[in-house]
Amino acid sequence: MATKKSVQASEEEFIDSVKESLDDAEKLLREAAEATGDKAAELRESAMRSLKRTREALYDTQDALLERGRRAARATDDYVHDNPWQAIGMAGLAGVLIGALICRR
Repeated sequence: MATKKSVQASEEEFIDSVKESLDDAEKLLREAAEATGDKAAELRESAMRSLKRTREALYDTQDALLERGRRAARATDDYVHDNPWQAIGMAGLAGVLIGALICRR
C-alpha cells in the first residue's frame, strides 16, 4: 500500500506533467497560427500529439483512481462482513455525532 507522501508526490508529478504538456501544446498552437504552409501543419500535428498524450495520461489516472476506489469499497465490504458488530457500533456513533451536529444549529 502506498504511503501518503508517495501518493502526494505522484499527484504533484502528474499535475506538473499535465500542465507542462498543455503549455507545450498551447505554445505549438500559437506558433502554428503565426506560421504558414508545411511548418504550420507540422506544429499543429505536434500540438495534437501533445494533447493526445495528456488525454491518455488523464484516462490512465482515471482508471487507476477507479480501481483504487473499487479496492477500498471491497475492503470495507469485507471488514463489515468480518466484524458486523463493530461496523454497527461505528455507524451508530457516526449517527449520534451527525445528529448532535444537526441539533446544534
